[in-house]
Amino acid sequence: MAVSVVIPTYNRCCELERALTSALSQTIQAEEVIIVDDGSDDRTLNMLQQYERQDIKILHQSNSGVSVARNRGVEESKSEWIAFLDSDDWWLPDKLQKQIRFHHEYPQFLISQTNEIWIRHNERVNRKKYHEKRAGWIFHICLERCMITPSAVMINRQIFEDVGLFDQNLPACEDYDLWLRVACKYPVGLIKEELVVKTGGHSDQLSGKYWGMDRFRVEALEKLLEHPLNAEKRRSALNMLIKKSGILAQGSLKRNKPDTARLYQEKVSGYQAQLEDMSEVQQSNC
Repeated sequence: MAVSVVIPTYNRCCELERALTSALSQTIQAEEVIIVDDGSDDRTLNMLQQYERQDIKILHQSNSGVSVARNRGVEESKSEWIAFLDSDDWWLPDKLQKQIRFHHEYPQFLISQTNEIWIRHNERVNRKKYHEKRAGWIFHICLERCMITPSAVMINRQIFEDVGLFDQNLPACEDYDLWLRVACKYPVGLIKEELVVKTGGHSDQLSGKYWGMDRFRVEALEKLLEHPLNAEKRRSALNMLIKKSGILAQGSLKRNKPDTARLYQEKVSGYQAQLEDMSEVQQSNC
């Protein structure tokens, strides 16, 4: 089973070397490792010069964001299966082996992920109960927050051909957007072992760059409603839009942004009207 590893990076020279070493030290080797340097201006280019191997492909581009970098890696890859690894994370040595074994044993899954160890500010932290990963049809639990970790994923190319790649127009929450589209149509496999070390608390993380990350989740949910959804999934998506838009409206008022608050209050009213219309249609069909 051939796997391509895609590692996007931007100005994380030391972290990238650690991530790359973990990918190259797997008990089962990937067919290729693709590093997409998103316009780094630190020592990344010099560090990568030592990795001139046939199974390593190094791509350079002007700074365009992680979605563009990941998408380019996918488009340049040649394997049927793709595994992502963020440059500030790393894998335990048997991550690929156990994930490949899982897909051999359960061929009905075209995507899987593993559990991970969380490191924040160089200290291990415990996950909250609501972060607990689940297997199977997980669409509904993906609505609240991102429940799939890019560095833990192995995904068949067929899924990208069906639902598309990362949305390059979203400044953040691009993974939330993609995994919603995936989980809406595909069950997600889970290897319960912690096979990825995921780090956090960096000053350059997108979660610290933007106020109101739910703005981008609302945008992703609105896009999702443009796709064919059954009544249950559409109702769940509308309820989450009402919840998140209400939170954004309240937050905007606290930040003295009445126009933004009014925008989200209007969205809440619109989503509530859609739910009422669905209920009327359902009653008329009974």
